[in-house]
Formats: sequence, structure tokens, C-alpha cells
Amino acid sequence: MPAQGRKNVHGKAGVRFKAAYTKSKRENMLRNVVSELIVHEHVTVTSGVVKELVSLADSLITFTKKEDQASGKRLAARTVRKIYVDSDKKVTALDKLFNELGPRFVGRNGGYVTVHKLENRRGDNAAKVLVAWVK
Repeated sequence: MPAQGRKNVHGKAGVRFKAAYTKSKRENMLRNVVSELIVHEHVTVTSGVVKELVSLADSLITFTKKEDQASGKRLAARTVRKIYVDSDKKVTALDKLFNELGPRFVGRNGGYVTVHKLENRRGDNAAKVLVAWVK
């Protein structure tokens, strides 16, 4: 029989049932980060997130280039958070994606995001990366 003790803490019994970083948590984190990328046009993340973030951002720009704007907007709205870019003008991140970022990349066939390595994070020495839209 395993040792009895407090659960989810280090100590005599150890960690037995630690909550995992699930798929839904990862997807929600990516939705938050890509929405911040749309609003601020650059974001600093760790190196583990970059590959998925770049892929997601490229697919969102591809949605803006669809001939059927309504279906592209519906597909993008599943991912982009409902946050305001400018609360005075009531401009959301989805509106900015379709009105500003989409037309910027009309003549481009991919590679909408640029990635620059930065110094490591001070606390845990994780590699930081700056992700920004191509000008």
C-alpha cells in the first residue's frame, strides 16, 4: 500500500496526483498569446511556444485571404479572443485582423511572422523569443 500523506505536495509521500498541463490548457494559452500578437503586433514568449504560435498566426492570416470573408471570419473567431484593441472605437482583435493585418499581407504567400531570439529569462533561464508580424 502506498504511503499515506498529503496529496499534490512534495514530502514524505511525494507527489502522487499532480494536475497535468492538458491539451485544453495549451490551446487556451495559444489563443491568449495569438490574440495579444494581433493587438500589440509583437509578443515575447518562451522557445517552446514559438512553433505552434507561428503556425496558428499564419493560419489566421490565411483565413483573412479567403474569398468568402464570412467563413474566414467564422473560422478565425474560434481562435481569437474577444478583446478590444481600442475601447473608444470598439475595435476588437478580430476586426484588426481582418481590416489591418489581412490587407497588409495580400501579396505575400507565407512567412507572415518573424522570430528573433532574445536573452534567457532571469528566473528560470528559459530561452525567450520575440515574435512579430513582418513589416
